[in-house]
Amino acid sequence: MKTSDFDYNLPTSLIAQKSIEPRDHSKFMIINKENKTVEHKQFFDVVDYLEKGDLLVWNNSKVFKARLFGRLESTDHDIDKDGVPDKPLLKQQEVEIFLVRPMENEGVWHVMAKPGKHVDNGMRVKFAEDFYCDVMIKKKDGTILVQFPYSDDEVRKKANIHGHIPVPPYVKDEPHQLEMYQTVYADDAQEGSVAAPTAGFHFTDDIIEKLKIKGVEFADVTLHVGLGTFLPIKSEHVDDHIMHSEWVELSQDNAKKINKAKQEGRRVVSVGTTTVRTLEGIAMLKGYEDKKFEEFKGDINLFIKPGFQFQVVDAMITNFHLPKSTLLMLVSAFAGDQEFMLECYKKAVEETYRFFSFGDSMFIH
Repeated sequence: MKTSDFDYNLPTSLIAQKSIEPRDHSKFMIINKENKTVEHKQFFDVVDYLEKGDLLVWNNSKVFKARLFGRLESTDHDIDKDGVPDKPLLKQQEVEIFLVRPMENEGVWHVMAKPGKHVDNGMRVKFAEDFYCDVMIKKKDGTILVQFPYSDDEVRKKANIHGHIPVPPYVKDEPHQLEMYQTVYADDAQEGSVAAPTAGFHFTDDIIEKLKIKGVEFADVTLHVGLGTFLPIKSEHVDDHIMHSEWVELSQDNAKKINKAKQEGRRVVSVGTTTVRTLEGIAMLKGYEDKKFEEFKGDINLFIKPGFQFQVVDAMITNFHLPKSTLLMLVSAFAGDQEFMLECYKKAVEETYRFFSFGDSMFIH
């Protein structure tokens, strides 16, 4: 497969810049992948398409302000024994640091820098009087390891004070409040995403209450959205793309809910591609021959593309994704027909659906 096989034409006017208000009034495309039929609804109609006994699984990860703007400062590493700088001092060089994820060692973070050409090993980036990091290793792929003198929780706390909301580059105006870039069910205890699991944007407290009354059950997973979700594919051939790892968690209680639903023949409905990757990724890592999940914490780097055999997810709610993206490949794989999915996207353009993070939604069943 070629990456270009997953391209489509999208007018820039259809790229949503903010969510519809109220959020559950977004457009909602209903796709039956067996009959290859398409219906056009609004998201509040989701109550009619979910059934009593369905297990709705969503990603409860919470976004933090991962975009930091600071200045490069030379450290003692840059001064030779005679007190002469080894390189020009860059005290006025501004740089953006995008926090991707913490590493195993406390205070060490995997980040991206812009412009990265000025950033070198041993430099310090200062964001505020009490907030800075030191550059440890600049990797060949352009990503960087930095050391903060704080705990990971403290880094996120300071980032939420001094940082900016990590909205995608196609969103031109940063939301005034972080809550605008969160799901209503984001868990304060699960803060760690650098991009929102946006399929959940359409849910409101009212919709959730109606689903509970209908008899729909709920389960949580956690995937802290990172590079694996939003990095573009640069290779010509799909199989040459390497997914970055992302941290996931499935608690024992939620594992039991999923096991019970599968054993009883009830649908597992995934909210978003991150939830799909979490469930299917854990199933592949742990082995799923006995159709039973256990508690899990760790990394997954599952790349789902056409031909993938789904073991867990029976239906999914998702947004409309970027051309030539891993996410479009995932939904094409789930629909079971790449050409049919691209036809659905073409219909969405014709019906002026709103695309990407703040855009409209679809239900594939």
